[in-house]
Amino acid sequence: MMAPLDIAVFGLSVTSSWGNGHATTFRALLGGLRANGHRVLFLERDMPWYAGNRDLPDPGFCELVLYDDPVLAIERHAERLRRADAVIVGSFVPDGVGVIDRLASLGLRALLFYDIDTPVTLAGLEQGREDYLARRQIPLFDAYLSFAGGPVLQRLETNYGARRALPLYCSVDPQSYSFDPGITKRWDLGYLGTYSDDRQPTLERLLLEPARRLPQMRFVVAGPQYPSGIDWPENVERMEHLPPDRHGGFYNAQRFTLNVTRSAMRAMGWSPSVRLFEAAACGTPVISDRWDGLSDLLPDGEAIVIADDTEAVVATLTAMAEEQRAAMGAAARRLVLDGHTGEARAREFVAAISELQRGRN
Repeated sequence: MMAPLDIAVFGLSVTSSWGNGHATTFRALLGGLRANGHRVLFLERDMPWYAGNRDLPDPGFCELVLYDDPVLAIERHAERLRRADAVIVGSFVPDGVGVIDRLASLGLRALLFYDIDTPVTLAGLEQGREDYLARRQIPLFDAYLSFAGGPVLQRLETNYGARRALPLYCSVDPQSYSFDPGITKRWDLGYLGTYSDDRQPTLERLLLEPARRLPQMRFVVAGPQYPSGIDWPENVERMEHLPPDRHGGFYNAQRFTLNVTRSAMRAMGWSPSVRLFEAAACGTPVISDRWDGLSDLLPDGEAIVIADDTEAVVATLTAMAEEQRAAMGAAARRLVLDGHTGEARAREFVAAISELQRGRN
C-alpha cells in the first residue's frame, strides 16, 4: 500500500463555484484524496468576485491558503512546496505563467499541470495567447494532466513537448449527487451552466426552440452572466447562480437534463463536463450535443441521448416511455459511480504520482 502523499495545489478556486467549473472539480478530487489519507494544501488567489460568492469558505478536505500576491505566497510556503510529493498548477490560475516559472525554480520533487480547459488552452496557444500557461513551459512539467483524453494526449507530447500527458477527467462526489425518487419532477428539460457565446447556439437549438414547440412542457436554465437580450420563451424558468449544495435537487427535479459542450471541447472530443457526471450520478437522463468519445463514456441510446437538432430533443421529450427514461438514467448512474467519482479519480492521480516516483528511483 502506498504511503500517504503530501500534495500542494495552485488552483483557480475551491471556495467558490461562481462562474466556473473548477471548484466542483477540485472538491471531488481533493475529497477523494483526503478519503484515502492523503494531505492537500490548496492555494487560491483571493479574487473579489469569488470572495463575494464563496459557497465553501472552509473546505474540510484540504488546508486552504488564500493569497493576494503569488510571489509572496510561494516564498512563504517554499519549504512546504519543496517537501511535497507533488505540486500541481491548474489552468486559469491568475498570473499562472509567473507562478509556474517560480515553482519550476524551486527544485520540486514533481511539478504537474492540471488542465481543466485543455481544448481552450491549446486553441489559445495556437493563437499566441499565453494567459496562464506559456508554450515553452509545457516541457517543464513531470506530467501534464488533461481534462480531455483521446488523441489530444499524443498531440501534447508530440507537438508541445509534454514529457507525459495523462487523462484526468472531471469527477463527481456521490454524497452530494444522488438519486432521490421523492423529489417531484418540476421540469421536463433543464440546463445548468454559465453563459458562453459558443454554447448559446446549441442551447438555443436544443432547449429554447424545443420549449417554443412544446408550450405545454416546462423548462429551466440556471446559471449566471446571461445577456439581457436573450428571448426566453414563457415556459422557460430562469435561475441565477445555483450553489453546489442545490445541484442534486435541481437535477432530480428534471425529467431530462441538457449537456452543452463548448465548441473547442466539442471539436477536440473526449471532454466530458462535470455537469454531465453530476446529472448522471443523480439518475437524471442526459440529452447531449455530439462529440467524439462521448458514446464510449455513456453509450448512446442506453445511458444518454445524443441529439443533433431540435427535432431529436422534441421526439425524446414527447415519445420516450417512462420505463425507458428511468432505465437510461439508472444505466448512466451505474457507469458514473463505477468509474467517475472523486475517489476513482483520486486513485488515478495517485497511480500517476507513484509511476513518477518509480521513474526517479
